[in-house]
Amino acid sequence: MPGHRTKGFWSSAAALALCAMVAGCSGSGESVGGGKVVLRYTWWGNPDRAERTEQALALFEKQHPDIQVQTSFSAYEAYKQKLATQAAGGDAPDVMQLDYRQIDQYASGGVLLDLGEQKAALRTGEIDAGLLATGRLDGTQYAIPQGRGTETIAYDVKAWKATGVPLPGRGWTWSEWADTMRALAEKTGKPGATDPGQSEDAFEVWLRGQGKSLYTKGGELGFTAADLTRWWTFTDKLRREGAVSPAEQTTQLDGSVENTPLGRGEALSDSNWDAPASGFLALIPSGVALAPMPSGEDGTPGQYYKPSMFLGVGANTSHPKEAAQLVDFLINDEEAAKVLGATRGIPVNDSVRKEIEPQLEDFDKTVADYQSSLEGTLNPPPQAPPSGDNALQTTFQRDYDQVSYERMSPREAAENYVTEAKAELRS
Repeated sequence: MPGHRTKGFWSSAAALALCAMVAGCSGSGESVGGGKVVLRYTWWGNPDRAERTEQALALFEKQHPDIQVQTSFSAYEAYKQKLATQAAGGDAPDVMQLDYRQIDQYASGGVLLDLGEQKAALRTGEIDAGLLATGRLDGTQYAIPQGRGTETIAYDVKAWKATGVPLPGRGWTWSEWADTMRALAEKTGKPGATDPGQSEDAFEVWLRGQGKSLYTKGGELGFTAADLTRWWTFTDKLRREGAVSPAEQTTQLDGSVENTPLGRGEALSDSNWDAPASGFLALIPSGVALAPMPSGEDGTPGQYYKPSMFLGVGANTSHPKEAAQLVDFLINDEEAAKVLGATRGIPVNDSVRKEIEPQLEDFDKTVADYQSSLEGTLNPPPQAPPSGDNALQTTFQRDYDQVSYERMSPREAAENYVTEAKAELRS
């Protein structure tokens, strides 16, 4: 947890702890010393995102001297587990960062507040209607998209150029991507990329390029075991050839860029979301660039503009208005947007985005330019996945581990996954 910005933070934290011990009251959204409201706000991300978030929150506290924000962050996997524990115990934060795959789970579980009740404090008129709709469940707005992101191939520019293999461009197919990874591996003696077989996100891009989807509108699987067998046969062959990372490297993945083969200097590229790819800069000082995800063999794009993350408010918060004000600030405040840049994706507020894009620098500009290069070429985003998908991401990686360690064939693992997935989605 980063250090807080205000002098009163530690005394307020102590007051919260004393309140919890002596009075047995909740630590969420309490009013403490000096009459200030303390809001707990949690998110996942890298140190760069954390530093900028702290700077933006200092502006919020200046605008709202009656509110104090207590913060915490961690890498995605650790964050996801901690939030699940808090939610199960009725101790969800006042304001929380959410992934696409958590909306259904937490909304249907009664963890999230109906934000439609806070229209006076939370403005949504400048957000694209399609993006805004991804935070709804059964017509109720439970979460607000905070940024717009899309998947990318992040790569080590200097190392790639040194091989003489042509740099990636727009419009390559999965077959062309595979041939390029083979060429990189042949030139360097190390994998061209992280094995994408373990990633449900990469599989979704491939699947959409085939004209299919992860889920139907009714929340059932949108693909068959045969589809998944084709994907895992494709990636497993590349692994056996040494074109993508071996099992020993792939199984170290934990959601952080530091533990990717690219981050460790063991591969030349990695499929990731565009904003989090900023974390590679600290690991690859010579620079990283972003390329589009491969398309289907007929050119059908699989990637899409996705809400990079959402903001939700805990259903049990003691201060829904103040929590909504914090969400509104993080989405609609122009000064906050200038500080946050593209660390959570390009802003979803149309006016804010147009205002700050010309001012973006360094990797923020890289992300903005990358997204601009894709304008008009991508298909609309799917609806948020059903709640069972959150657990199935882990199942997906676990079953592919069996393939990459050659304990199961692609078909056996695919059939096992589909059987488990159907059971999970029914529960």
